[in-house]
Amino acid sequence: MSEVIELTKELINKPSVTPDDAGCQLLMQNWLSELGFVNETMIFDDTTNLWSRKGQFSPVFCFAGHTDVVPTGPEAAWDTPPFVATEKNGYIHGRGAADMKGSLAAMMVATRDFVRDYPDHKGSLAFLITSDEEGPFINGTTRVIDTLEARNEKIDWCLVGEPSSTHFVGDVIKNGRRGSLTGDLIVKGIQGHVAYPHLAENPVHLATPALSELVSMTWDEGNAHFPPTSFQISNIHAGTGAGNVIPGELHVCFNFRFSTEVTDSELIKRVTDVLDKHKLDYAIKWTHNGQPFLTGKGELVESAQAAITKVTGKKTQLSTAGGTSDGRFIAPTGAQVIELGPVNATIHKVNEHVKVTDLELLAQMYYHILVRLLA
Repeated sequence: MSEVIELTKELINKPSVTPDDAGCQLLMQNWLSELGFVNETMIFDDTTNLWSRKGQFSPVFCFAGHTDVVPTGPEAAWDTPPFVATEKNGYIHGRGAADMKGSLAAMMVATRDFVRDYPDHKGSLAFLITSDEEGPFINGTTRVIDTLEARNEKIDWCLVGEPSSTHFVGDVIKNGRRGSLTGDLIVKGIQGHVAYPHLAENPVHLATPALSELVSMTWDEGNAHFPPTSFQISNIHAGTGAGNVIPGELHVCFNFRFSTEVTDSELIKRVTDVLDKHKLDYAIKWTHNGQPFLTGKGELVESAQAAITKVTGKKTQLSTAGGTSDGRFIAPTGAQVIELGPVNATIHKVNEHVKVTDLELLAQMYYHILVRLLA
């Protein structure tokens, strides 16, 4: 068994559902300390974070990732126990196999091999690991970055091990992400009997024209790196449960995934302009989940592209599609940020799994990225 596979299994066997690290970071600390890394545990409320660094000089290359996983769902639906790593038919099965314990294992093995082969490498190597990426993301990477920024400790290049690949490992590099903005809207009416609508005000009826206008709006046209901004209603609720009661309030939750062509403040203004135009009595709470970021051409992207071609003989595609990642907290510091990890077809699903050979290839890719940047 290769070390990357052994480490992946050890990590999967630890039931680290957000925000419980379940000892994953201790395993990583023990591994990294033997390579000369200085480990710093940062605990914020219920979240355990690790900042581990080898070297004192720039440039700083950082592997970033998370040890926490999403809940398993009904364990009876799994073919194998979700927290017992099981290898069969060339795949490792278990929660976190692809998202992202396999990546963490590949990072550690690649780092060990690089430090062994290039003991006098330039710059510094670092790991930024959290147990709060799949959860509310309040006490994880963002708090670590705040701490590093306060002491002027900068990351130059950051590779996030999120499962970026689509069909085969390395076919996609995420070199940016869209911004995310959530609105929780309450439209107020007057509750009443459905037989006496003149004595009530139905917030569903009042809000429908405004919601229809928001759904049909073009927010921007996107650009060469980002698709057009999207508006999606994710939850809507009104009523008391009785069929003969006009509701007094309508609750609507919606989300923007937005490009660099528009700002969150512009989106907020356009939404409130529509609501005001329709003379609604409303309250709205905004949650800023992250700003869009883009890492264009540069040393990190070019090194990753070259490493993937060297290992697989294939070219890779740059993409900003998909959800958010912790890269959104790191990029604003000025770091170049990319995401490169396994195939994402089974992440968050029952029977999550990752191909054994993909993890071995991923470790080689990470190694060659380090060679190109720091050797």
